[in-house]
Amino acid sequence: MTSADKPWLAHYAPGVVAEIAPVTDSLPRLIARTVADFPHAIALDFLGATTTYARLGELIDRAAEGLRRHGIKRGDRVALVLPNCPEHIVAFYAVQRLGGVVVEHNPLYTERELRHQFEDHGARFAIVWQKMAQKILDLPADLGVDTVIAVDIAQGLPASKRLAMKLPVKAAREAREKMWGPLPKGAIAWASLLKSPRIADTQPRPEASDLAVIQYTSGTTGTPKGAMLTHANLISNTLQCQAWIPDVKRGNDVVVYAMLPVFHAYGLTLGLTFAMSMGARLMVFPSFDPDQVLAATRKHPATFLPAVPPIIDRLLKRSAETGIPLTGIEIGVSGGMSLDTSLIAKWEQATGGILVEGYGLSETSPILMINPLTDERRAGSIGLPVSSTDVKIVSRDEDAREQPAGAEGELAVRGPQVFQGYWNRPEETAAVLRDGWFHTGDVATIDENGFISIVDRIKELIITGGFNVAPSEVEEAVVALDGVVDAAVVGLPDPHSGERVVAAVVMRPGAPFDPEAMRAALRSQLTPYKVPREFHQLDELPRNMIGKVLRKKVREQLADAAG
Repeated sequence: MTSADKPWLAHYAPGVVAEIAPVTDSLPRLIARTVADFPHAIALDFLGATTTYARLGELIDRAAEGLRRHGIKRGDRVALVLPNCPEHIVAFYAVQRLGGVVVEHNPLYTERELRHQFEDHGARFAIVWQKMAQKILDLPADLGVDTVIAVDIAQGLPASKRLAMKLPVKAAREAREKMWGPLPKGAIAWASLLKSPRIADTQPRPEASDLAVIQYTSGTTGTPKGAMLTHANLISNTLQCQAWIPDVKRGNDVVVYAMLPVFHAYGLTLGLTFAMSMGARLMVFPSFDPDQVLAATRKHPATFLPAVPPIIDRLLKRSAETGIPLTGIEIGVSGGMSLDTSLIAKWEQATGGILVEGYGLSETSPILMINPLTDERRAGSIGLPVSSTDVKIVSRDEDAREQPAGAEGELAVRGPQVFQGYWNRPEETAAVLRDGWFHTGDVATIDENGFISIVDRIKELIITGGFNVAPSEVEEAVVALDGVVDAAVVGLPDPHSGERVVAAVVMRPGAPFDPEAMRAALRSQLTPYKVPREFHQLDELPRNMIGKVLRKKVREQLADAAG
């Protein structure tokens, strides 16, 4: 098969186009068009508190003017450290309206993890969850963060839920502590921005080629780095999603569930750009809570439910426990990790809809492949390349020779959704962007019909519950623990999360080996999903001739020990 052949086109669903039009617009024009088309439709539904598109457009304009008055201008990087909430959507588009560059962060990151990213991107402005604001204010002064805007996300809840949080009972106190924190000295209240007038229409907007987002990823080498995505990259991926569903018309009959964090590339595209471009009702969940999702399905079952396999599994189990049905959910899309074929049958029986697997990377905005929404969908495959996307399987050497159908090799892709490179990392960019092709670091096969299957990973990235974990980042924290002289971190298969993070350590002679104490110490250094679930003590770590730890051999050794 040559790179010019596209056998997958013959297996597209009826009406799916081979190519999307080149993008000439920017994200502010995308949201403005939807606001004009559907002003009275519900844009956001935050646990029952609703916002129309007209009101969303007004909030974006007021926030943009407020941010402009605080000095944010075109090209400025603005860190967002927010959970899923209406303010996240408003802040994202307000920054884009000014031509700023959004840098998304996990709001549960530790100070150590945040410091690494802030050192890298150098943003002077941050819009953060009020509960996290002090952590940002405490970052070292030499990082240059001089404006911190704090968001009280509880204000976006329905009035009844806000009142319930004030009740003098344990459940209310726990809910309050989970969502709320005081406004720290030195932070600006988000609400003050919304008192600004609407931004003048004469204020310039960004161009399609301008940088829109820096999305942190572990990439293909296992070291966190910022993938640079333009307005054209993100809108192209949105148009590719639209092209995949030619029979679904824009408007408020479309319902999209934002259970996945929108600071993650998968949640960002399907929640922040695709849903908004469709004029959809975006059901916003601050975190994944199966009971909240089941309650939402009773009133507004999802047209699109983006998820990862552990979420699908938990929803099925909770539905069976409570007797609350999942019927009415039309299209489930699973990504982030491989989807067990047994879940597909259970889901489709429970919902009456369909569940397909897809594949993408932060570097590709992120969607590259999806199974067709027809009887041709194939369990165990990541599907077909989306419109305007070329793929090839190449040999894993410097020549990168294209391989025939059925042969294993590295998956290489090109298309309008492929990123511009890594922020301030030209060498690492050059290593993965070669002759117009992005080399994904995943080993795959493509059959004669164009269906692609992932076989293995070249990169040593760990994927747990749909989140990427860089082994080197965890190893750095583990080696810093008292008594540890060497460490290797790997992923081992796990039936619930895909992989679990496991550490092999070499201890200083005489030092105690205490896995629980290690876990406790690491919880202040790493987000919970990065903390190793298991620790294994080894006399030494396997290394190659130049001293590099052979994580593959460590993984094999630990897997054998586990039986």
